[in-house]
Amino acid sequence: MASTYDAIGVGYASRRRPDPRIARELSDALGDSGTVLNVGAGAGSYEPSDRTVVAVEPSTVMIEQRPPGTVPAVIAQAERLPFVDRAFDASMAVMTVQHWSELDQGLAELRRVTRGPIVVLTSDLGAIRRWWLIDEYAPEIGDALGETLPRVERIVARLGEAEVRPIPVPADCSDAFMMAFWNRPELVLDPAARAATSAFAQLPSSVEERIVSELASDLADGTWDKRHGRLRRLAAFDYGLRLIRA
Repeated sequence: MASTYDAIGVGYASRRRPDPRIARELSDALGDSGTVLNVGAGAGSYEPSDRTVVAVEPSTVMIEQRPPGTVPAVIAQAERLPFVDRAFDASMAVMTVQHWSELDQGLAELRRVTRGPIVVLTSDLGAIRRWWLIDEYAPEIGDALGETLPRVERIVARLGEAEVRPIPVPADCSDAFMMAFWNRPELVLDPAARAATSAFAQLPSSVEERIVSELASDLADGTWDKRHGRLRRLAAFDYGLRLIRA
């Protein structure tokens, strides 16, 4: 994970601003926890400001983008957390588990250091594969995620009894992660927007260029809007974002 984001994480924070509605869902899931461990903390998105937070992040490029006022980050990995057992009231891992080298070990570490709820925000691969971007333009992203994105059922099985909730992505989502493109296909044509998503940032340039070219053509001649224009009128949509609370 450190080497991945050291390579692709430059400029990440300028596009990945936390969306307040998703932040509220995470805050509610953390309950009344006073101390929270944020694993894969990145540039600090979604860290609660009303609790004592300890951030863990392996990439120095991401740590350097943490804004003033956020807590310093401990340079460590999910699989080897440098904390005693039951050190935190709660822990959170937001859009990060697909980058862990040893998922089961990372989840076991979260359970080891956490007294209360563990909150994981991730994506459902089946739902993502049905999304227009993946299904019609970028099956390579679906194939890549199939290699790295753990199934929700596997996470639940490792953490124990858990609640899984779908989180619809708002039409005007301020966090420009890939699923936020669902009703704004023009964002796919923006190099800076693509670079702020790990799925696009890790594609071969020839594949990325082909995706952009095909989508640009379909937008120019109205094909995309004929197929999917109704999405532009929706307030939110479920494309597979899942909140797991164990």
